[in-house]
Amino acid sequence: MREVIRQKLIQAASAPPPTFTRRQNRLPQVANKAHAIVGMRRVGKTTFLHQCRADLLAEGRPLESLAYFSFDDERLSDMDQKHLHWIIEEYYSLNPSFRDKEKVVFFFDEIQLIPGWEQFARRILDSEKIELFVSGSSAHMLSREVATSFRGRAMETRIYPFSFREFLRHRAAEPEQMITKLTKAQRSELDHAFADFLVTGGFPEAQGTNTTDRLMLLQGYVDTVILRDVIERHTIRNATALREMTRQLLGNAAASFSVNRFYNDLKSRGVPASKDLLHALLAHLEDTFLIRLVPIHTASERVRQTNPRKVYPVDQGLIPAFDRSGRTNTGHALETAVLIELERRGYERAYLHTRNGFEIDLIATPPIGAPILVQVCTDLTDARTRERELRALADGLDEFPQATGLVLTQTATGISEIRQDAPPRTLIMPAWEWLLDWSP
Repeated sequence: MREVIRQKLIQAASAPPPTFTRRQNRLPQVANKAHAIVGMRRVGKTTFLHQCRADLLAEGRPLESLAYFSFDDERLSDMDQKHLHWIIEEYYSLNPSFRDKEKVVFFFDEIQLIPGWEQFARRILDSEKIELFVSGSSAHMLSREVATSFRGRAMETRIYPFSFREFLRHRAAEPEQMITKLTKAQRSELDHAFADFLVTGGFPEAQGTNTTDRLMLLQGYVDTVILRDVIERHTIRNATALREMTRQLLGNAAASFSVNRFYNDLKSRGVPASKDLLHALLAHLEDTFLIRLVPIHTASERVRQTNPRKVYPVDQGLIPAFDRSGRTNTGHALETAVLIELERRGYERAYLHTRNGFEIDLIATPPIGAPILVQVCTDLTDARTRERELRALADGLDEFPQATGLVLTQTATGISEIRQDAPPRTLIMPAWEWLLDWSP
């Protein structure tokens, strides 16, 4: 194993970082902190580590001082905590001049595969002159293990599937000018690209594939998450209940989900599972970043816990891979893309029932500032749909006088006329314009 470690270090130092589509994420600028890069499998965490290496290389750091090491290697299957320090020893045996002189940056990819890695990481942070990046596919890695074991020494950066801007960048189609300066032809091209984005999604490997291959690829991702990040990690024996829950959640994006209702459904079909198990499975799936749970907006913790939560996949491209209805769920895909973008921008998210019984898709609260009431609708040209969506928004804005309203549609069709009926403090725009208006 020690020879494998040595060869992996030599190989990583022998070639510059590979080419990549640049991600929008920025690292927290806090001194003396480790960087924890987290996200679902196959979203591009490894690529982001190489992006960070490339940025440091561009600043003039020697390539040999940027040590990349991936633990996702079958030759390391027997590795445990006591072997981890061999990486440090082998690195400095290869680069003795760097010890205590040049600050070395270690990039440990998928380190959560090694039991006890947290104590090792904290120890080398305290004892070695290094910077540290760690990556992993489970939110559990940061929320409990990193937060506890690093004792405040780590900062999180979450990686998601491509945003719409990154999707365009990957296609070499990112607009270079401001949205207000786009020509009609350019706007039409972006309309078309956005429709494709809602179907294809943002997983990097899914780009450019045909429909059959893409759906098989995405289904394979989910199968891997179920097996490796839930069943193996948490020793789950009731795989049937887990797979039933996963299909239910991913096949009904942007819908409410109740463990009690799902329990009764399984019971009626003869599938054994306790409510405690189902609650645990739901939490495990959220930990893997496969799904995002959105609670009802309320000041009461009891009300929040007893009301169903809305469930979204981490990427709208997963919806057609699991939807059995045979319909094109553009509305669900659109709402999912908006929800994930809000999370990417750091907003707290909930759905809202107003006092008068109207529902608003999302109330989004930034770290600093007033909340935004968000309605997502593919098409507001239908009079009844427009009246329903705007009436609910007007009621919510009356209830939250400090808030602003935001209505996001798939295209710009009819928006100029719709704006005349909008409540005060409300902006109506195509969702792709809002998605492109992002700055880190």
